[in-house]
Amino acid sequence: MQLTSSARGNTGTRDADAMAVASFVLGLLGLLVMNIVLGPIAIVLAVLALWRRTARRGRAYLGLFLGVSDLVVLAVLTAIHQTVSWSF
Repeated sequence: MQLTSSARGNTGTRDADAMAVASFVLGLLGLLVMNIVLGPIAIVLAVLALWRRTARRGRAYLGLFLGVSDLVVLAVLTAIHQTVSWSF
């Protein structure tokens, strides 16, 4: 089955929208756990979503902000505790 050009365009937009939402969710989760992994993933997904011209630009920018915040939190915790590990 062949996709028409409009169907391909909708798929690309949906993929970019999904990337924007995933970036936001992963950036938010990264503030709580595994910020060393989830922060960079959130940043990459946000940049890709913005590059693909997502309709959810606000979520992509929030995901980008939260991903950067994850790395800032990691840097602060590392400076305070002199280790990358979390302790509960």
